[in-house]
Order: sequence, then C-alpha cells, then structure tokens
Amino acid sequence: MLVAATTSCGSEFHVLITLWPIPIFLTLHNAAEVITCGIEKFVQKEQISLLKICRVLILLVAAGCLPFCDPQFDADGYFWAVIHLLCAGGYKVYHKLRRPSSLSDPEQQYINYASSVVVLAFASHPTGDLFSALDFPFLYFYSFHSSCCASGLLGFLLTLHTLKLKSSISSGQYAAWNCLAKVITAGLSPIVFETAVNVSTVCCLFLGGFAEVLLLYTERSGS
Repeated sequence: MLVAATTSCGSEFHVLITLWPIPIFLTLHNAAEVITCGIEKFVQKEQISLLKICRVLILLVAAGCLPFCDPQFDADGYFWAVIHLLCAGGYKVYHKLRRPSSLSDPEQQYINYASSVVVLAFASHPTGDLFSALDFPFLYFYSFHSSCCASGLLGFLLTLHTLKLKSSISSGQYAAWNCLAKVITAGLSPIVFETAVNVSTVCCLFLGGFAEVLLLYTERSGS
C-alpha cells in the first residue's frame, strides 16, 4: 500500500512540477530522508549519529525554505510533494525493518510494481482519475503514449540496475556514484531545460548539495 500511495502521489507530484528545475526536484526528493530519520529517532528510539542528524537538519532547511524562495511556486505541487515524501520515507523504514524473506530485491520490486498496478487500477474510479483521464488533452497522441511507455520501461530498468549496483559494491561506493549522478543531472539540466531561479533558491540548492556530500562522508566513514 505504501508503494501504491507513493506512486499515486508521485504521479500527481510529477505532473504538477513539470515546469520546476530538476535541481529543485532532487532537493525535495532527498527530503524523504528527514521522514525516515524522524521515524527511526522518535518512534523506534534508535541511536543516530550527530553527523547524520546535522545532515537531516540541513536537508530540512533546504527543502523547507524552497517554497518561500521558489519563483515558480505552486501550492498544489508542494502539497503532493509532502504526501509523496511521507509515503516514500515510510516505505524506506518498512523496507529496512521488514523480516528477512526468501524474496530477492528484484523479486520484491516485481511484486511492488504488480501490486501497485492492481491497487491503482481499482482506485482510479473512486478517485475520479478514470473519467478525468478522458479529458486529458494529449490522450489521443501516439507520442504521449510512447513516451509514457518508454518512461515506465526505463524507470523499471534503472531500478533493477540500481539494485544490482548496490549489491555488487560497498555502501560508500554506491553513495559516491549516486552523488555523482545527481551532480551531473543537476549541472546539465540548465543547459537542456529553461531554468528560473533566484539567489535564495540557489542557496537552498547548495545546502541540499552539501547534505549529499555529508551523506558521502558518513557512508565512507561508517558513522
């Protein structure tokens, strides 16, 4: 259910932020770690290192200040972002604490995707998405359907490749590759897409980037 909720809220989130710069999306998406750390600290009473707490606080400040600095502020987009982050953070905690099973990570992903399709298909009628889809302006464009299929397929393959990469290298090496990928994506996005930011927004983005560097350091040091 958490996966289905994350997917549903994430779809609303992604539709509403299509005009947002990619670095803003990455900063907000990283804020799911705040939810995860909060549950571990206050609900499960786990011991968390001071460095990790500092990183989470930096993420919270960076993501929390974005709505007040974003020149393309959209209330609906940020609302669905919060719901998406709550579900994503909750799923991370559940995945970490679930009992060991005979299923491998790829098999678990297959089940997650299949169950999400079934749940969202049945939920499309009561939520009104089934009939509102008929009014979508690009519903009868082949390019829209082909891009949706390509996005879903590439996202699924990327998930499988990520799982394979995580299982074949250390957590510190994975954090380094993940950080490098985000830096390259954020750096190239202004070249490919039109980006509207101001000084305050850039400061929030740099704070989010600094939190990524702290994550890399904590993974390398094992703290």
